[in-house]
Amino acid sequence: MKYIGKKGIELIKRFEGFKAKPYLCSAGVWTIGYGHTNGVTKDSRPVSREDAEGLLREDLMAVVDGLNRLVPESLTQEQFDSLCSFCYNLGVPAFQNSTLRKVIDRNQNDHARIRTEFMRWVYVKGRSSDGLIRRREEEADLYCGRVTE
Repeated sequence: MKYIGKKGIELIKRFEGFKAKPYLCSAGVWTIGYGHTNGVTKDSRPVSREDAEGLLREDLMAVVDGLNRLVPESLTQEQFDSLCSFCYNLGVPAFQNSTLRKVIDRNQNDHARIRTEFMRWVYVKGRSSDGLIRRREEEADLYCGRVTE
């Protein structure tokens, strides 16, 4: 069983950003902290960074559990971390039914094809998003071993 590592958590935090007060994300969902959405309304109380990190870790438990069921155990920590970021953003069900997962299942080291599949997920309401393009590029880089500390 794998767990998300520091690189994965930092990637998620960097792209989600910290917001103490509830806000509507680009998909129109009430969000707080580092991308936490469960039970959030416009009237939700503000959160501290510490509370937001706790919510992030709780939310990641479901992502990690889902990925451990869906991906090969032979993935590297960086590959698993990149997929955690992807699934935190899009949800495990989207990944479960994706061509990205199928490509990883067939050949987890086909980096060119995997990079292409990551980049298919850059749209919000039918329009490409610069933020999602950057996020998918970094997730693909981490998966393919192109990111260094």
